[in-house]
This record gives sequence, structure tokens and C-alpha cells, in this order.
Amino acid sequence: MIRLSLADIADAVDGRLHRAEGSEIVSAGVEFDSRKIEPGGLFVAVPGERVDGHEFAAQAVADGAAGVLAAREVDAPAVIVPPVPVADRSGVMALAGDTDGSGAAVLAGLAKLARHVVDRLPRLTVVGVTGSSGKTSTKDLIAQVLEPMGPTVAPPGSFNNELGHPWTVLRADEDTRHLVLELSARGVGHIANLCEVAPPHIGAVLNVGHAHVGEFGSQEAVARAKGELVEALPADGVAVLNADDPLVAAMADRTEARVVLVGENPDAHVRAEDIEVDDQARPTFTLVTELGKAQVRLPLFGEHHVGNALTAAAVALELGATVEQVAERLGAARRVSARRMEVTEAPNGVTVVNDAYNANPESVRAALKTLAAMTRGRPGRAWAVLGPMGELGEADAEAHDEIGRLAVRLNIDRLVVVGEQARVMHQAASLEGSWGEESVLVPDVDAAVALLRAELRPGDVVLAKASNFAGLWRVADALLAEGDAGWRTT
Repeated sequence: MIRLSLADIADAVDGRLHRAEGSEIVSAGVEFDSRKIEPGGLFVAVPGERVDGHEFAAQAVADGAAGVLAAREVDAPAVIVPPVPVADRSGVMALAGDTDGSGAAVLAGLAKLARHVVDRLPRLTVVGVTGSSGKTSTKDLIAQVLEPMGPTVAPPGSFNNELGHPWTVLRADEDTRHLVLELSARGVGHIANLCEVAPPHIGAVLNVGHAHVGEFGSQEAVARAKGELVEALPADGVAVLNADDPLVAAMADRTEARVVLVGENPDAHVRAEDIEVDDQARPTFTLVTELGKAQVRLPLFGEHHVGNALTAAAVALELGATVEQVAERLGAARRVSARRMEVTEAPNGVTVVNDAYNANPESVRAALKTLAAMTRGRPGRAWAVLGPMGELGEADAEAHDEIGRLAVRLNIDRLVVVGEQARVMHQAASLEGSWGEESVLVPDVDAAVALLRAELRPGDVVLAKASNFAGLWRVADALLAEGDAGWRTT
């Protein structure tokens, strides 16, 4: 973060000083977890479901914070943000425990502070990424490809909402050249609001799928929300759009920016040809651009990463990288964010694929295809441990039915469906393949782990995937924690 006095911060957020002279300097990062505060940092007092950050204000300052951003007076030097009228809170992320609107006020203040910092960094290029799936992996790829071109800031994991977004922005300072941001939406207007915090110069839309369609009502409504990113781009900006997704390609008409199409479509400006996957489902392809061609060998698991890599390539090329540099950097990329195609071989010979951070129909299909590719021609069995996909609305039953049938068509050896909410998946698999024990419905994670402990054998590959609330990463964690002892492999 750039150096700011509390007086500067008060001006930026339209707030007032409390128990502070104003000359106190914030020279470190902004944190909403008081345990992570650094000397010279700014503590953001966010109300939570169990605790209210305001209660930790004094301790944060005692631990070195220069001050606090708060919605009410605290026992510490602070900037008090103004309240947000009730009528204006509908577009702000609902924080558990925000019974009086203090959370909305603090988030609004944090957004104003982030915008203030961005406006003071004229050499900064802001890159925004959105889509129904693949945002985090693509954001990680873009950051890795850009880092050799100058200091780059990107969020850890999926910090992509009204709290994580400005928190990430405030990591930028005078040395930062690239700020890569992931933008999420729970409704129309949310991405537009995030773009106000850090106006993007390059915006990439990956896809429009069924994620959150239960909240939006239709894929077309999802497309309207995702397209807010390209609408926010300036005339001299760049919109990177997936040519293989009609709903995304159509967003070219919604922006004044120059459009760069990516994909396998022959009309794409940056495209992939001759795609192949090895016996570990790691893809190789020819990167074809208007500046030349290069071979790319991705060290990531799953053919779906090709599209992510094309987006990263397009962004880097726009910022001055050569085709050869892009290919080299993509070939050296690594998985950064946890629980996203995290492949680990346990000492007992079982391979665990932890892709359980979240799930929607598109991402589950991609994960199942990756699992099938990883086990094709190998002696081990493919195990898909799947749980419910949330926020699908009226499409819930149909989506789970399709996934169950796909598991059969891909010749997945065993399907373990976790939780009553995903029962349709099990039923569909049984009907599609006239399966017997190949598919089983278990009530919870513990039952899934017990089944796997009893039946796994060396060489098997286990995929764990579901929406985040199902907690299926615990399956992967259990298998890896006890992979060298404590359970039987047959």
C-alpha cells in the first residue's frame, strides 16, 4: 500500500478522525483479521457472524496498527466512515452479523480508499477477469505470465467480492505495474460496482455457465452481469472474449474497447491448435497469434486449462510480451490457489485430485473429463467423489442428472455421491449404465471416507468435487493424511 496519513484516509473515505491527530502514517497493508496486522498497517473493523472487528481495534493498534477504519467510535486512533443509507445497501455484500449497517459502511469506506489509491498510481495497469468458472485459475496464470514484465499484485484464492477486491487493490504501491483482479457477482450491478473501485484497462470474460443461475434466473441474466466488465473498459482498453462461447462473444457489442477473441474458433485472434493431453491429462497445444506461433506444454491438469492459458496469453501479448515469452512462462506455470485441480500422489500409490473448492455443471464436467484422461490406459480405477452443486435454482435436478449420466459415459469406474441433495446424480448414473455397486450414495463425508478406506488400492485416482458448502476437500485431506498408514488398500 502507498503511504497515507490517517488524515489522508479520512479525506478519501469522507470520514472523520477519532482519537487521532491525523498525522499517523499507514505504511503497511490493510487487514480485516487483527491477527495478521503488521506494524504500520491499517486495521479494518468488519462485523462478523461470531465476532465484531470493532472489539479488536485497541488490540490491533497495540500490535502495531497505525489506526483503524471503523463504523463507530473505538478505543483506538481511527477513521470513522459515514453510514450507508438503508436504500443504498442492496448492492453491498451482506456480512453475517451486520445487523446495524456498520458492515456496509466499512465496505463502502474500504472501496473509496482503494479507488483513492488506484487514482494515485498512473503507471498501474488493472486487469479484470470474470466468468462462471475458471476465474481463479486464469487470474493465477495471468499473474504468473505478467510478473517477469514488472511487479504484479493478484489476490490469493478467490478474493473477488466487496471485501476481498479492495483488500487486494490496496496491496498495490508505486512499484506495482500490474494489478490482476478476479470479479464475482451475485446479481446485476455487482461487477459494475467492483469496476468503480479499480477501473480496468483490460477485461477478460471466460464463459457464461450455470453457476449462480438460481440467483440470476437464466444464463442470459448471468451474461448481462458478466458483461458489465467490458462495459466498464475505456475506449483505449482491451476486451478479451472467449470466441467459443456465444454469450461471451456477443459482448463485443457492449464495449468501446478493442476486442481480442480467444479460443479454438478459427476467427479467434489468439487460438489453440493441435490440442493433445498426456497420460496425466496435461495439455499441449500450438499457440497461434497474429504475431506468430509457439508450442505450449502446460504443467496443469485438465484440457480446460487451455482456454485459461489463451486468456493469459492474450493479456500478456497486449502488454508487450512476445509469443515465445508467453509460451515459456505458461510452460513454467504452477497451480497457486488451493483445492483447484490439486493433484497429489499418496505414499500408498493412490492419487488424490482435490478440486473441491467449488462446483457448477461446467466445472464438474471438466473435472470428470480430466479424471477420465488421467486413468485412461492405466491399471488403476477412476473414483469420482461428488457432492451437490448449489445455486442452480430450477435447473438443479436436471444438472445433477446430467452429471451422473456423464460419469457413466466417460467410463468412470466408481461414483460416490455424497449427501441427499445430490441423490439425483446417483439415480441418473444407475439408470444410465444399469450400474450396481459402481455408484453409491452416502450420507456424508465421513461415510465417503470410510468407503474409500475400505476399497481403494494402489494406482487408483480419486477426484473430490462439490460446491464449497459440502466440504468435500475433507475427503481429500483424510486420504492424504492417512495415505501411508491407517487404512487398508486392496
